[in-house]
Amino acid sequence: MTTVIKQNDLIESVAAAFQYISYYHPADFLRHMAAAYAREESPAAKDAIGQILENSRLCQIGHRPICQDTGLAVVFVKVGMDVRWEGFTGSVEDAINEGVRRAYTCPENVLRFSAVNPPEFARKNTKDNTPAIIHWQVVPGDKVEITVAAKGGGSENKSKLAMLVPSDSIVDWVLEQIPHMGAGWCPPGILGIGIGGTAEKAALLAKESLNEPLDMLDLLARGPQTDEEKLRVEIYNRVNALGIGAQGLGGLTTVLDVKVKMYATHAASKPVCMIPNCAATRHAHFVLDGSGPVYLDPPKLEDFPEFDWKPDVEKSKRVNLDTLTKEEILSWKPGDTLLLSGKLLTGRDAAHKRINEMVAKGEPLPVDFHNRAIYYVGPVDPVASKGEVVGPAGPTTSTRMDKFVDMMLSEPVGLGLMVGKGDRGPVAREAIKKHQSAYLIAVGGAAYLVAKSIKQSRVLAFGDLGMEAIYEFEVEDMPVTVAVDHTGDSIHINAPKFWAAKIAEKKGCCGC
Repeated sequence: MTTVIKQNDLIESVAAAFQYISYYHPADFLRHMAAAYAREESPAAKDAIGQILENSRLCQIGHRPICQDTGLAVVFVKVGMDVRWEGFTGSVEDAINEGVRRAYTCPENVLRFSAVNPPEFARKNTKDNTPAIIHWQVVPGDKVEITVAAKGGGSENKSKLAMLVPSDSIVDWVLEQIPHMGAGWCPPGILGIGIGGTAEKAALLAKESLNEPLDMLDLLARGPQTDEEKLRVEIYNRVNALGIGAQGLGGLTTVLDVKVKMYATHAASKPVCMIPNCAATRHAHFVLDGSGPVYLDPPKLEDFPEFDWKPDVEKSKRVNLDTLTKEEILSWKPGDTLLLSGKLLTGRDAAHKRINEMVAKGEPLPVDFHNRAIYYVGPVDPVASKGEVVGPAGPTTSTRMDKFVDMMLSEPVGLGLMVGKGDRGPVAREAIKKHQSAYLIAVGGAAYLVAKSIKQSRVLAFGDLGMEAIYEFEVEDMPVTVAVDHTGDSIHINAPKFWAAKIAEKKGCCGC
């Protein structure tokens, strides 16, 4: 029997699915994250997981993006061989891109446009987040199965690919890569590992595996039974034993699950690709059967995992950014929790590049950065009907700005301190030490929660850069943690070492 799929049904279904995943976490992900929160012993990591869960709850209620990086649109399509397309004015790919366009420009829940084209040279924003990354399969049947995913840059940038030889250990390779990934991929998350085929096939396998349901809790409860399950559990246990923890703050859970997909390969080869999914894991699956567009059922709020998070006002130091002094910065230590209030500048890749060019040419800067704090963020546009001054505004990965840190902290810029997510490299840490500055982190994956602390927002400079413009936020009790202090000491270096030793000691005590 031939099934007729109409153009508008495909467009509407794709648009609805991308809207859905922008504010609803998959239930299996929330279950695993709640379990991680319950067993976490590191106060800093537990607080970070709590913020991620609270952010998810707020997004579920408010229908706003889980993360400010609403991702590149990735679409996996399985087309039944007995399907007939009807009423299309262009290609099926054109219709999918129209669905993506409608989803990202929806006025009730504006999403961020992150796609730039060409990828080199001009890198102009496409203004609607198209084109999507589309993968096709033609299969038996009379239906069209579609899986949509929104993949953020912070986690995608940490993808690893290697052409191993047959005798190489997959586990050893993974354990070698993880410490170099830092915390910019926003753990705890999921590792997707593709093994076999060719280089590009391994990468596709890894990406496809991230759409599979999380079942590590059940697998651990019953015990692994196949070679693949044993591999997954070994990687899961050994990665978590590294002590990296949520947001790299040190703790018991770095990965929630490890997914593996394999394919036949050349006898001389063993391609392997590892792609992480972050704490803003977003994907959904639906089937078109010719009966009309598909709208996924929303989860029930009462099914949301039970937990209790609120900022620790008693242990946190309140900081007024408008009266901040060098002495105050010098008093901070890695791991200190702060609540920021006052005026906070923003700026990320494109703004830093432009500032650097202006400084090199001796041109006057459009903003006085002296003794100010800058937040690495590209916010989502606000929805006025929801009373927003800014949309979700979580931090972006800070290491991309490492090469600009010394320039920003030096004259004539004279920046005071930085706020972002993840670790800093040696070049940035040395510049922070040299200038007696500090680096603070907000929780990646808690963008809507962070936005609740932003009371006013205005563009100060580089408005043509869109979400990469320099804004001035007025913040109130924005929760952050000191990651690098004025001596260059880093929580992302010290805390994982402490928790790795603690985990090893616990295993030794119980004989595991």
